Amino acid sequence: MRKSIDELVDVDIEGTVAREIFVDDELFEQELEHIFGRAWLFVGHIGLVPNPNDYFQSRMGTDPVILTRDKAGGIHVLLNTCTHRGMKLCRSDQGNTRTFTCPYHGWSFSTDGRLVSRPGGLYGVPGYEKNYHSELDKEKWGLIPVPRVETYKGTVWASWDIEAPSLLDYLGDMRLYLDYALDYRDGRPDGAEVIGGVQKWRVKANWKMIPENFIGDLYHDVSHRSVDSVGIGPSGKGRRDKFGNRVTLCFPQHGHGVIGQLPFYEEYEGVSGTWGDDAETREYHERIHHSRVERFGDRMRVSMSVGTIFPSMSFHGRQPRTIAWVHPLSATETEMWRIFLVDRDAPDSVKDQARRYYMRYSGPGGLTESDDMENWSYATRASTGWRSRQLQFNYQMGLGHARPVPELAHAVENGEYNEENARAFYRRWAQFMNADSWKEIPMPVGIGNRASTHREVRQ
Repeated sequence: MRKSIDELVDVDIEGTVAREIFVDDELFEQELEHIFGRAWLFVGHIGLVPNPNDYFQSRMGTDPVILTRDKAGGIHVLLNTCTHRGMKLCRSDQGNTRTFTCPYHGWSFSTDGRLVSRPGGLYGVPGYEKNYHSELDKEKWGLIPVPRVETYKGTVWASWDIEAPSLLDYLGDMRLYLDYALDYRDGRPDGAEVIGGVQKWRVKANWKMIPENFIGDLYHDVSHRSVDSVGIGPSGKGRRDKFGNRVTLCFPQHGHGVIGQLPFYEEYEGVSGTWGDDAETREYHERIHHSRVERFGDRMRVSMSVGTIFPSMSFHGRQPRTIAWVHPLSATETEMWRIFLVDRDAPDSVKDQARRYYMRYSGPGGLTESDDMENWSYATRASTGWRSRQLQFNYQMGLGHARPVPELAHAVENGEYNEENARAFYRRWAQFMNADSWKEIPMPVGIGNRASTHREVRQ
C-alpha cells in the first residue's frame, strides 16, 4: 500500500523525505494537478515580448503556453493548443504576429481587440459560412486563457487556479530578495533587462532537485572545488566575488528560501568586486556602489546570492544575475530554462563582461552548473531501483535550531550551513499535495516589521 504524503515527507520530526517522491510516476501526475495546477508559476519576462504582437512560447508544468503582448501592450498567457483538434498552435520559440493559425485545419486566433472580443479569440474558420452554415459559436471556441496573470518588475507569473492568492501575498517578504535581482544595482526600482536569449537544456533528474539546490544548499559546495580552483569569478577568484556574511534564510509558510544576508543598514565594503582589468567596468561598479550607499542611507536593505520561489523558479541576484525555471517532463527528467539580467542603462562593455561571465558559470556549458547537473542526475538514477527507492533522503542538519528574523514576516534563519530551507520546501510541497483546493492550503497573514527600516530602531 502506498504511503501517505505525511509519511513520505517527515521534515519536522525525523527530518527525512522518502526517495519515492523523486522517482514515482503516480506522484508526478499528482504534482501536475496539485502543485503546477495551483501555484504561481514564472512564465517569462516582458523583455522576451518587448513589442506589440510579440510572443514567447513557455510552459506551465507539462502544458505549453504562449506569453504574448497584445497591440495595446497587455500581457496574456494562453494555452498553446488548438481548440479544434488539439494541434500545438505556436511552434516557434518566439516571434511577432497578430494571429496564430493552426497548420492542421486552418483555424486562426487573434490577440487584437479590434478583431476578437478577447485575447486568443477565434477569428478565422475555413468554410465558416458554407460548411459550418455560420452556426459555429466562435466565442466559445477561442484559446484557453490562463485565468490569473500578474507581472512584477518585468517578471510574468501565472496560475491556473482562480482561487490562488495575489502574487504579492504569495511572494510574501521574499519579494525583497527578488527585488535585489530585478532592481538596478544602485537600488533604483525595476531596472533589470534580459540580455541574450534563453538557454534550454534537459537533465535526467526529478524537477524538485533543482529548486532545492538553489533554495539554500551551501553544504554541496564540496562539489565545486574544481571550479573554485579554476577561478571563473568576475575578478578571477573562485566562482564569484566575495559576498559578505551569508546565511540561509527561508519563509516556511510560503516554501521560499534564499542564500543571502539578513536585513542590514549599511553597505558592506569590499564586496563589489573588480570585474577584471577593464577600467570602464571597474569604474561602473565602483560608481553604482557609492550611489547605492547614498540612496539607502541607513534604511534597511537586503542582498542575496541565490534563492527559490516555490515551486519551480530560482534566481541568482548577484553573480551571476539570472532567473532559472524548471519544466517537469516526467518523474525522472526535467527541462531547465535560464535567462540573464543586466542593468538596463549599463554601458555595453559592462553588459559584455557580464555576458562572458554568465556563460562560463551557468547552463550546460557552464563549469558550475555542470557540477550541479551531475549531482542531480546521479542522485535521481541511484534512487530508481527497487531497494533504493525504499530509502529516505536526510534533511536533519540544523533541525530545531531556526531563529525568527524580526524585520521579515514569517522568516527564519539558521546560520550558514543547514537544511532548514529544504525542509520548508518539502513541507510546502506536502501541503499542496494534501490539499483538494486552495482553501485547504495554509497562507500566512501579515507583513514584516516595516517600521524597523532605520538603524536606530534596529538598535
